Amino acid sequence: MRPLLVGGEALLIELDSAAEVAALHAELLRRRDAGELGGVRDLVPAARTVLLDGVREPGALAERIARWEVPPLAETEGPLVTVPVRYDGPDLADVARLWGVAEREVAGIVGDTVFRVAFCGFAPGFGYLTGLPERFRLPRRDTPRTAVPAGSLALAGEYAGVYPRSSPGGWQLIGTADAVLWDPEREPAALFAPGVRVRFEEVAG
Repeated sequence: MRPLLVGGEALLIELDSAAEVAALHAELLRRRDAGELGGVRDLVPAARTVLLDGVREPGALAERIARWEVPPLAETEGPLVTVPVRYDGPDLADVARLWGVAEREVAGIVGDTVFRVAFCGFAPGFGYLTGLPERFRLPRRDTPRTAVPAGSLALAGEYAGVYPRSSPGGWQLIGTADAVLWDPEREPAALFAPGVRVRFEEVAG
């Protein structure tokens, strides 16, 4: 864990893995809720960092955080969201081939995985989901698509994600979800937030 000062009121903490990011983010939320972080406004996790904004004395907080013993995040910690999915993606056959399984088995592999939203970005409502076993990690497509349909369930590298709206993308598309991932009229607007656990449940097409 490497705290770095990035401004008069900001602190960036570098970590070595997505699991460490998730554990530190959860610990920061607990300590902020307990009133231990002063006026910290925002906690923003990313792939290997957590940004704290609104830090009154970033140097002093950096020293404190460096001494913390951060417990690993329990697999059952965090709210659980179940997302129905039809496994009808155009890359389903390619993914099955890369995994060395029949197409019908892809839904079982994904459905048996409890994902966790590591961080959000790319587009409003898009969550980068971790949890897929390493042996099932996939390369991006050689040629990205100019338009990926909204609701597409996709895999790339260590991440899974659902496109909240149509946009370009190079991930492997395996299914379609009808869940509304971003709704400005809803509170919260995003269905996926860092720390939320996600399960994909197969439904008939």
